[in-house]
Amino acid sequence: MITIEFKQKIVEAIKQRRQNYKSDAKHAMSLDISASQYSRTMKGELENVLSEALWISIARKLDVQFRNKASWQIAETETYTAITFQLGECQNKSISLLLCDMAGIGKTFAAKNYVKSHANSVYVDCSLVKTKQQLVREIAKEFGVGHLKKYSEVFADLIYYIKSIENPMIVLDEAGDLSYSAFLELKALWNATEYCCGWYMMGADGLRVKIECNLNRQKVGYAEIFRRYGNRFQRITPVGKQEREEFLKHELAVVAKANGMDDIQNLWKQTEGSLTRIYIEAQRRKAA
Repeated sequence: MITIEFKQKIVEAIKQRRQNYKSDAKHAMSLDISASQYSRTMKGELENVLSEALWISIARKLDVQFRNKASWQIAETETYTAITFQLGECQNKSISLLLCDMAGIGKTFAAKNYVKSHANSVYVDCSLVKTKQQLVREIAKEFGVGHLKKYSEVFADLIYYIKSIENPMIVLDEAGDLSYSAFLELKALWNATEYCCGWYMMGADGLRVKIECNLNRQKVGYAEIFRRYGNRFQRITPVGKQEREEFLKHELAVVAKANGMDDIQNLWKQTEGSLTRIYIEAQRRKAA
């Protein structure tokens, strides 16, 4: 059973995210609850308003942890700084970029953290919404637009809403997992929101391989999609093996120092520079 204390933590997380939405109703819709449920919960009614399933869903969405984990300090690595800057450029100038880089360097962490603190920006994990309809409905839900209606209405409402707000921004993570029809629908969404929405597509090196392969095969739509995202693959880590290793060691040292870990050589052996594994190691040490 979810305790009152944990529900209070969830409510605090909801309040922190509220500033990114135009209204309580929009925020409520993004959380899959009604406006009345949202209002009652924000007034402190924590019992008999939301089901346990809804509490858990909201906690997952807002990354509220059941257990107290080791505090994690944001480290301004080169990767974090570069992605944050690129996201800001995309949102403020309504442009599109495509980032393809190795896994475990903190791409997702940087993107999620940016969206938390910037209004009218949404983050979508494409590995969870691979089809055309799943993707568009998820983007609509994140913006607080009705996502359960007839698909054509959801699509039209989403475009209308994007055009009505200031500097909207859509981050598409794990984009290499999207189906072909979803990629084509992204082209349609981009066309409908040109010059009024920022787009940031990112993934690991597999995304680059997928796009390059389909470009070489001249598969319909891929050349157009690639052009709309700048006609180039953005990359942060160096290409050369030695330079890349030096880069990753520096990134690891910055993160380790910010989080009170100074045994850099041991951390490198244990994680090989993966920031995800550094976080896991920090949790393991706390539990020991």
